[in-house]
Amino acid sequence: METTYIETQQITFQDFKNQILEDYKLGRISREMSYLGRREVLTGKAKFGIFGDGKELPQLAMAKVFKDGDFRSGYYRDQTFAFAIGAISVENFFAQLYADTNIEREPASAGRQMNGHYATRSLNEDGSWKDLTKQKNISSDISPTAGQMPRLLGLALASKVYKSVKFEGSEKFSDNGNEVAFGTIGDASTAEGHFWETLNAACALQVPMITSIWDDGYGISVPTHNQRAKADISEMLSGFQRKEGENQGCEIIQVKAWDYPSLLDAYARAEHFARTESVPVVVHVIEVTQPQGHSTSGSHERYKDEDRLKWEGDFDGLVKFKEWILDYSIEIEGAEQQLATTEDLEKIESEAKKFVKDGQKKAWEDYQKTIQDLKAAVLPLVENLKSQNTEVAAELEKFNTVISVAKKDIFHLVRKSLLLTRANQSAERQNLQTKFEEVFAIEKENYSSHLYSQSEWKATNVKEVAPIFSDASETVDGRVVVRNNFDKIFHKYPETLIFGEDAGNIGDVNQGLEGLQEKYGEVRIADTGIREATILGQGIGMAMRGLRPIAEIQYLDYILYCLQGMSDDLATVQYRTRGGQKAPLIIRTRGHRLEGVWHSGSPMAGILNLSKGILVLVPRNLTIAAGFYNTMLQADEPALIIECLNGYRLKEKQPDNIGEFTIPVGKIEVTKEGKDVTLVTYGSTWRLVMEAAAELEKIGISAEVIDIQSLIPFDLSHEISESVKKTNRLVIIDEDVEGGASAFILQQILEKQKAFRYLDSDPLTISAENHRPPYASDGDYFSKPSVDDMVEKVYALFTETNPTKFPKI
Repeated sequence: METTYIETQQITFQDFKNQILEDYKLGRISREMSYLGRREVLTGKAKFGIFGDGKELPQLAMAKVFKDGDFRSGYYRDQTFAFAIGAISVENFFAQLYADTNIEREPASAGRQMNGHYATRSLNEDGSWKDLTKQKNISSDISPTAGQMPRLLGLALASKVYKSVKFEGSEKFSDNGNEVAFGTIGDASTAEGHFWETLNAACALQVPMITSIWDDGYGISVPTHNQRAKADISEMLSGFQRKEGENQGCEIIQVKAWDYPSLLDAYARAEHFARTESVPVVVHVIEVTQPQGHSTSGSHERYKDEDRLKWEGDFDGLVKFKEWILDYSIEIEGAEQQLATTEDLEKIESEAKKFVKDGQKKAWEDYQKTIQDLKAAVLPLVENLKSQNTEVAAELEKFNTVISVAKKDIFHLVRKSLLLTRANQSAERQNLQTKFEEVFAIEKENYSSHLYSQSEWKATNVKEVAPIFSDASETVDGRVVVRNNFDKIFHKYPETLIFGEDAGNIGDVNQGLEGLQEKYGEVRIADTGIREATILGQGIGMAMRGLRPIAEIQYLDYILYCLQGMSDDLATVQYRTRGGQKAPLIIRTRGHRLEGVWHSGSPMAGILNLSKGILVLVPRNLTIAAGFYNTMLQADEPALIIECLNGYRLKEKQPDNIGEFTIPVGKIEVTKEGKDVTLVTYGSTWRLVMEAAAELEKIGISAEVIDIQSLIPFDLSHEISESVKKTNRLVIIDEDVEGGASAFILQQILEKQKAFRYLDSDPLTISAENHRPPYASDGDYFSKPSVDDMVEKVYALFTETNPTKFPKI
């Protein structure tokens, strides 16, 4: 077992002195970063600032026990910690404040996140994994304060998994599970449900997780006593405190933010519990100050009285740290030894201020050079047009009055100039047009790349392997196909694991995992509590550490519990780090057309709109679902796979190459050819559409049926437009509400694929009623598109154009 901070600190007084003064120096540098950062915002050089002043000492203590291979999951207050572990420099700090898109200067997000959001780079430039055990890791921060907690659970649980799960290359992700996951959260955010759900799960699972609560007494302006049932979160958490001999609960340590030696002791103990005993720990850091208030958006003088402000000045962590250093003395071999004099510390403070100012100046100059280089590339070309157009000359004059020029100002000038000279296609204008296209492509990459994987392992690169059927292919229940496919997956990929409510012991509620826990063990086929948000977070964290988790959400309706994490965290991981991190999690769920308000919903519009960055796959049967799992386990992107809830007992032929065949993402399938109308659908509704198409054939309408299969990505080859070109009519049939997924599908076909050119009739969408589907089969019939609805509405299209042949029903 790896040793901890407690066991290894045997040092000389000189080494001790050097460590103390180095910590004071780091704390002063971080504080000066906060002070100067605020000034940069208030003078207009940056957009917004939020800083970690007041939290320097606890973060220095936390950094001391943070080892290579460990992970942090936090929010936007941890600059001192990031600086102390070498994850950022002063220049990086200010580059992020200025939104510098240069990834070398701003490695956390390349200017995509507001300041204070940190991340280390887990991936090489080609998207392959680095050796995460050889670096200190920060999973990319998010702003929703508590949204970082579910992911923290997964980062910690991965260490426990790696104690028993090994695979080729696993040594790059874990040293036998000895890593600790550190979380940070503001005290007010402990009122969020994600905090309680995560801590509850961690206490049940007994994972090596240390959660630091920075308690400054307020949530922006709202005092703690208005946030929770008890002002003291430690008191509220007392029921979570583990009891001797029990393998449940956590350790709770309360410590003052200005008490340096107690902080060192607190974090040393926390690390020991977590790393050696795999016990979750809460470090409640109280009496935290916030010298500059919440952010640059307002002043804390508006809501703190004079007594509180005076107390914060007196108990500022760096003030108290300085007092402690100056008061410290020890007798060694008859001689009194001190740590530092007032002059020594004032020199450190002066050097820290200069160090920060020099770093800020360098960051600003580097950022400005990007702007100046862009200006130098395009402005002379605009100047060449002003003699041809007086309005361009006027735009140039206006541009030259801008005091602090940003990229948007330059691009606005160029685009306006091209608009104004559109009637004069001169050589000078063409030169500007060419340069504009070149520099705009660069900025498109700077601001819009990596929403999806750009590596060789992206899902669309996975080779298609068709399912093989023969006379010997067995006809079985759909659940058997997916179960046998999972059996092959868990044998083939030892890094793969699945977990969810009822997923383990009973093999999921539809027996799609029947018998697999007994075969592969409780670590890899696991039951969880009823806690969808942290089931998702469990998967995100483990995926960020090289495992291939499948997080099971029992029904599609319950995915709503996960939407915050899917939208704010999972969908944005690659984007917000500009390809620096990834979390190839598969979310498994089932839905559509069961019974009742909360078991037959189809919230596809919300999923599609809120989860760009996650592949959304909607197989019509369990064979295709199995193929999608096989595809996504070869890819490095997250995906949501929605199995058909009414398909588990329906018979399907099991492919002979079970576990090997793949279904390509972004590819539709024409399941019935026709010449009069194109019917587009997906998932469980496909079966009804096929019935409707058969009925339409009987009355003289030849319908082509297309199963989308993959909503994101959508029909990459534009095959649907080819069908519409043939039939000249388009009908989209969907069991989501009107304007839901059908609106997305319509936009893709008409706008992206330009299929409007081929239409002889208005496009038609047939969707569900706008309320949730009521209970029982009759509820389904009257609230979702039935075969009768489909036949009648498609028939009406033909009545409109040829009432003689197709008289009104």
